Amino acid sequence: MVRSALGRQNALDRGPKRLAMVIPAASVALASLLPLIPVVAQVGWMPETGFLLLLAWRLLRGDAIPAWWAAPLGLWNDLVLGLPIGLSVATWSAAMIALDLLDRRTMWRDYWLEWLLAAALVTLAELARREVDAAMGARYDLVAILPAIAISVLAFPLAAWTASKLDRWRLGR
Repeated sequence: MVRSALGRQNALDRGPKRLAMVIPAASVALASLLPLIPVVAQVGWMPETGFLLLLAWRLLRGDAIPAWWAAPLGLWNDLVLGLPIGLSVATWSAAMIALDLLDRRTMWRDYWLEWLLAAALVTLAELARREVDAAMGARYDLVAILPAIAISVLAFPLAAWTASKLDRWRLGR
């Protein structure tokens, strides 16, 4: 067992360490399945819950999900939701890189700044999805994605709460 300088055992060194390391990625993969719940609507208003939970984990605890995990998790999201292959890989990886760069620049962050960062990243991801859809021949107004952006931004606190509860359970507190 590895002990810290104070002689206490590190929380991740107890019990099933591998399970504690897999929980963040597994929760993002499971959250990617939530948009598959059958809901009848003319426009896609369901938030991209996998991306929201990925952002929540990354903003809550930077070491829980390494930046390179965004690519396989994004590929899973693309395959499960039927999105163009590489769309989530690119947007999720770009979001993780942007958050890594912001971590180097900022000294502190509070809840409101994290919510603003998540809102900006969700908006950019939805705009990128719209552009990819337009390149593939699906034309729709910018107004059509505003409900999806608004619901995603308003759902981020729920994703952050879920990540914090899972993290507390994962660390055994």
